[in-house]
Amino acid sequence: MAKLFWLEAVLPLGIIAGMLCVMGNAQYFIHRAAHGRPKHIGNDVLDVAMERRDKKLMDQYSGAAN
Repeated sequence: MAKLFWLEAVLPLGIIAGMLCVMGNAQYFIHRAAHGRPKHIGNDVLDVAMERRDKKLMDQYSGAAN
């Protein structure tokens, strides 16, 4: 029994790890529900500008075809 003293630390560590996983997955699903797509990791100013430019070009292209 003396060799299992580490076992009492496993339950709290398991709870902490489980809650971190739950929080991360909750953020993922909430963002996906709000925006309709997963969050782009590492999205910087250039990526935002390129997305805005692409959206504007697609809007112009679809407007010109109709």
